[in-house]
Amino acid sequence: MDGRLSSFGDDLDFLERHTATVVLRDPGGEARVALCPALQGRVATSTTAGAEGPSFGWLNRALLASRQLAPHMNAYGGEDRFWLGPEGGQFGLFFAPGVPQDLAHWYTPPPIDSEPFLLVEQGPDRARLHTSLRVVNASGTAFELDVEREVQLYAAEQTWQEAGAAPSHRVEVVGFETRNRITNRGHAPWLRETGLLSIWIAGTFAPSPATIIVLPFRPGPDAELGPIVNDSYFGRVPADRLVVAPRAIYFRGDGQQRGKIGVSPRRARPVLGSYDEHRRALTLVTYTLPPGELPYVNALWEHQREPYQGDVLNSYNDGPPAPGEKPLGPFYELESSSPALALAPGEAAEHRHRTMHFVGAPADLDPIARAALGVGLAEISAAFSG
Repeated sequence: MDGRLSSFGDDLDFLERHTATVVLRDPGGEARVALCPALQGRVATSTTAGAEGPSFGWLNRALLASRQLAPHMNAYGGEDRFWLGPEGGQFGLFFAPGVPQDLAHWYTPPPIDSEPFLLVEQGPDRARLHTSLRVVNASGTAFELDVEREVQLYAAEQTWQEAGAAPSHRVEVVGFETRNRITNRGHAPWLRETGLLSIWIAGTFAPSPATIIVLPFRPGPDAELGPIVNDSYFGRVPADRLVVAPRAIYFRGDGQQRGKIGVSPRRARPVLGSYDEHRRALTLVTYTLPPGELPYVNALWEHQREPYQGDVLNSYNDGPPAPGEKPLGPFYELESSSPALALAPGEAAEHRHRTMHFVGAPADLDPIARAALGVGLAEISAAFSG
């Protein structure tokens, strides 16, 4: 990793040689978004500055070029992919009934891993996709559902508004939103006792030694709000890779060591992001965070005592799963989830996930970070210095 990003034009040329690709354009600027219907309708990458601008999504070029399917997960990458939760537990979707919940038995369900979505509508700055699918959880409960995804590229002023910051002509921006809607098309209601689903959106980005992930949280006593961060997914994260400061959680996004963290709905704020001082790039993600005490699915790979006390936010940093083994990427991810969805037949639910990138000098990015994340760039950059 040398800290450089591919150009959007280079990534787009590669994508178009290997899969059908839709490009959304900002009529008033150079922002672009590339999405791939056959790759589960994922947003592959985006840019602030046309063909010559930086390409923000991480792409697994070797896997895409091979045209082969990987056994456990097709880690194609992309800035916004649609998944369903929970991953693990007695209601997990990534493990067959009765098998150990470990990496050897972990398989991403094909409908959200390797099967195409249908492009049903396209305009200059938006596209709509659809699929119908069936998944079965680790308890043997089957779910039949319709999925609709709408991808919208924001105009620059909308991106600034979503970030809550004053526009600056010295900063290049791109922002987009996915609206993800699922409908229970089966004949039975989805019940807590047999398992519920959640909409799970993950953005995959190129790591660098300088990338620091930022998750603001709600302060307060653990007795009232619970732990600030959950780092028990793949073993505890070392202190030199995870810091809990007074206003935010900091997590390394360098792609060098596998780890995952989460934030509960009691602690989470409706924003997270990352900052890469080498690339002079600030990334923000906002998402739907409904008010009130709602259940969220638990993704841990184990039989769970509390399957509906999961996290709403997650961040994953890739790395070798074991000494001497190859990583999936490497990459890092910014993720959000909907509440657990107890849908009656014909009932639907929606989750929105927004991704924004800002490129500019630190002095110009700092007020954006303060407005959106509540912390400045100096604090972010110094998170691991001590």
